[in-house]
Amino acid sequence: MSGRLRAGGRGGRYRVQYECELNEQQVAAVMHPGGPILALAGAGTGKTRTLVYRACRLIEDGVPPGRILLLTFTNKAAREMLGRVEQLVEHGGSRVTGGTFHAAGHRILRRFADLLGYTPRFSIVDREDSVDLMGAAQADVTTEIPSVRAPRPRLLVELYSFVINTGRPLDEVLAGRAPQFADQGETMAEVFRRYLERKRRADLMDFDDLLLNWLLLLTRHATAREELRRRFDHILVDEYQDTNRLQADIVDAMLGPERNLMVVGDDAQSIYGFRGAEFDNILGFPERHPGCTVLRLETNYRSVPPILALANASIAHNRRQFAKVLRPERSGGEMPLEIALPTPEAQAAHVADRLLELREEGYELEEMAVLYRNHAHSLDLQVELTKRNIPFRVRSGLRFFEHRHVKDVLAHLRFVDNPRDEVAFARLVKLRDGFGPRLAARLWDRLASGPDPVQALVRLEPGELALPRAATGSLAELRLLVGELSAASLLAQPGEAVRHVVESFYAQWARAHLEAAGARIEDLEQLALFADGYPDINTFLSEVTLLNDLSGEDAAVGPPDEMLTLSTVHQAKGIEWRAVFVIWLAEGRFPGFRMDDEEEERRLFYVAVTRARDRLFLVRPEIARDRYRVDVLLEPSRFLAELPPGVRELLAVAEAAPPDGLSALPAGGRYRLPGFVDPLEDDGVS
Repeated sequence: MSGRLRAGGRGGRYRVQYECELNEQQVAAVMHPGGPILALAGAGTGKTRTLVYRACRLIEDGVPPGRILLLTFTNKAAREMLGRVEQLVEHGGSRVTGGTFHAAGHRILRRFADLLGYTPRFSIVDREDSVDLMGAAQADVTTEIPSVRAPRPRLLVELYSFVINTGRPLDEVLAGRAPQFADQGETMAEVFRRYLERKRRADLMDFDDLLLNWLLLLTRHATAREELRRRFDHILVDEYQDTNRLQADIVDAMLGPERNLMVVGDDAQSIYGFRGAEFDNILGFPERHPGCTVLRLETNYRSVPPILALANASIAHNRRQFAKVLRPERSGGEMPLEIALPTPEAQAAHVADRLLELREEGYELEEMAVLYRNHAHSLDLQVELTKRNIPFRVRSGLRFFEHRHVKDVLAHLRFVDNPRDEVAFARLVKLRDGFGPRLAARLWDRLASGPDPVQALVRLEPGELALPRAATGSLAELRLLVGELSAASLLAQPGEAVRHVVESFYAQWARAHLEAAGARIEDLEQLALFADGYPDINTFLSEVTLLNDLSGEDAAVGPPDEMLTLSTVHQAKGIEWRAVFVIWLAEGRFPGFRMDDEEEERRLFYVAVTRARDRLFLVRPEIARDRYRVDVLLEPSRFLAELPPGVRELLAVAEAAPPDGLSALPAGGRYRLPGFVDPLEDDGVS
């Protein structure tokens, strides 16, 4: 479409030629008159385009732009959609109200802050400030030295945030995410109450408050609720499958009597349960909004037919879903390839070979990606790519050896390998209770005065230094661990040295201090397996150092801006490439050993394969070495094993899939405010 458009569709012809710009399913969504609408947008089916044109059509029908609320999950998505609406329609000085949930909540709370005990000038604290404030609240509640180990403030903030956003009971969250502190729920709830009091007294809100207080405003203050409901005639929500219960209930509470709500999402791409996203929000939408219209966007503009046939055949195994069939707009295309290699090292070498072959065929590195279930699965590949001078970026932002937990454990090995490594010593000692920068420096001065700081530490008697009680106990544990690591047997087994640090100290420390501790501990086992291939700690550390220096980004394979992408599937959602490699497709890796929900894991596989436009490679090793240096046979991922062989069979499965159907939903309530939020008021929110 060319030119700009003026509003004025009511009672006349639309200036936007919707029937020409959109397919039949998109037009149905854009032109739907109102009421609750669930638009199920499959991968690559033009979800964003549909939302943009829906907003345009509403404006052309006379809805003031400022009375349309568009909620997204990223500022980038909001800017993109609002910008496209601006390009399509001229509508004077007013524009669509849009942004992330948190940004919208912030604007609304500025208007009504006084109803919640805040001033309109309240400040917003970031995660680091929240950790400090939680630490102060913890000190308020536990005024004496605790008799048992207590969670660190950073972990408390993570747990608090998860409870707030999901509405799940604290005891349930502790059992699943921090079972080592399951018996401290009552104390923790009191800390959370004190945290809330401190924030309100200081006129502070954290990011979770921007949502929680928005919901409190809607459920406990009728005047504000009615004003907000009158403020917006239509609400549009993007990526609805990623909402948590708090967000979904905010949306429901914002609806006026006409209930003009359109949510767009894909239940088949709901993969963020570990972050608190609630799958039943999208699956249960028709139940919560009786009489809603369910529309499907199934024309895929991204992938060639064989890739879509595979995706359809895979996701058809999920029982709890809205049945959809992705139908290709494109034609032709090569079949996806399943490739089995003998070992993880062979897998990495094969992927590197294929990447270079594709590059000779005209594929730029920027047009290719390697996806995996867990970040640790990229370790062998990162090593291989670095050796081959193939530049790459990691979408997590950090390469494997740059991650905090990897560097923490390696600091122990660095110190016993080089007793003069002050940086390594400072890092490992400050992990211990009671040791800050000053005390760590004083201890180093004492150790470095002799010829061998490692042996000086091992022989040091705690009474020789005037240390606080917490530091005295920590020092005794550190002396024992360093003494064990400096034994000849572990110096010659770097993999076992890594495991010894993790099992004797770091796993427990990570669970108390770090988010996603389970995933980090799995990373460290992959680090140990990698280290098993080296004859001693010195050789292993030298290789690691070289790999960090040879980052791959400065290599001369192509221009500086040409770079392969490595990414977990979670971080690849919403992106596409011409060629995609999905690696480690073996049982225990993808899906993982600790799989909680097979259907969410299959949705993750579905997201992975639908990132590919032209070529898809499904790669797996047949054998991997375990921690005892025993070769273990790996079974193919169930997501490969359950696929029908051959393109004709795959297409037949896709064509035979039922067009409609929704499996029965489990009964369940909606969001409930946790008891610590405000003990003086009713905690029921429906």
